[in-house]
Amino acid sequence: MRLLRRWKLRLLLFFAVVGPGFITANVDNDANGIFTYSAAGAQFGHMLLWTLIPVTVALIVIQEIAARMGAVTGKGLSDLIREEFGFRVTFFMMLGILLLNFFNIVGEFAGIAGSLGLFGLSKFVTVPVCALIVWLIVVKGQYKSVEKIFLVASFFYVTYIFAGIFAKPAWLDALVSTFVPPHKDVFLQRGYIYMAVGVVGTTIAPWMQFYLQSSIVEKGITRRQYKTSRLDVIAGCIFTDIVAWFIIVACAATLYAHGMHNISDAADAAQALHPLAGDYAYILFAMGLFNASLFAASILPLSTAYTVCEGLGFESGVGKAFSEAPVFYWLYTVLIVAGAGVILYPNLPLVKISILSQVVNGIAVPPVLIFMLLLVNRKELMGEYVNSRLYNVIAWGTAVIMIALSIGLLWAAKG
Repeated sequence: MRLLRRWKLRLLLFFAVVGPGFITANVDNDANGIFTYSAAGAQFGHMLLWTLIPVTVALIVIQEIAARMGAVTGKGLSDLIREEFGFRVTFFMMLGILLLNFFNIVGEFAGIAGSLGLFGLSKFVTVPVCALIVWLIVVKGQYKSVEKIFLVASFFYVTYIFAGIFAKPAWLDALVSTFVPPHKDVFLQRGYIYMAVGVVGTTIAPWMQFYLQSSIVEKGITRRQYKTSRLDVIAGCIFTDIVAWFIIVACAATLYAHGMHNISDAADAAQALHPLAGDYAYILFAMGLFNASLFAASILPLSTAYTVCEGLGFESGVGKAFSEAPVFYWLYTVLIVAGAGVILYPNLPLVKISILSQVVNGIAVPPVLIFMLLLVNRKELMGEYVNSRLYNVIAWGTAVIMIALSIGLLWAAKG
């Protein structure tokens, strides 16, 4: 009986702090992520599956570091960067994050346009309407109600797991490819390196660390609830990458197997769901893509507003009224309006924009990670919660590998 009570208490504590980690990790599987993983499976079959295990380990470590810093210091990442490294460094980093995240936001509205375009709906109607919905969800909602909406939306990604199963893939080959990298010759292909950087960029996006740490602080999680919060982070990271694995496998079994290696629009990507939904594949894909796009179109501008306002010392938070944090809400509004506005230009290559945004994310991972590592290893800041040697090896190793991949990508482009 006592054991049952103890487990009941632990479950209650877990559900009290669940949210930031799970939401942040699952926004990974946004429109940009879905297109990137779909293109990886369509273009290279199972040859990029092996990246998901090291990327998942790195994601867990990096997200845990962000959550731990938020719980221990009670401050967001950009706030800490300003305090520890000065305003000038922070200003240029915030400018970089603003431009990078805007590129990602454009990708989310590309997903909205593409998903509803499968129903024959014009982007000139759907994009402005959805931009207004996104704005209202956050500006007029309280944090707890907004968080519940996002949590419910996260579970829609289960459809991609079923899609992978119904596609009847070559399970043995997929499992072997998950643990064994392909022949070294493939690493000399620019397209392969480009997609590998994109997969990492869409899984460990720089904005995620800023958003997660700010969410931990706003939710009021302290070092007392830190251990339980870790479960939230780990569960979110594992779930999101299982979904990513199934998206790649589903596209490898359908698109790649039938010689359809290039995804140019949402209709192409929808073919991967045909074994699950038959003639209704377009509807299921459109619903999944629309959900992912709307979900992330809310989170990404929110993350950017948090990051920039914290870094520059302005009030921020969805728990505050518009009058209490005007810069925060105005920045959120401008990002949504501008991001949606770009997509209204005619004949934009929406899928290419989405994938390119994730490659840029991958190139931008190391600078953010280096700042995080310099902060989390400061004894005067973190006390006993500094990084372990294992965490440092994994995180620094991730930064070095991503720098090497980025240099390789630029070298290949020059050649």
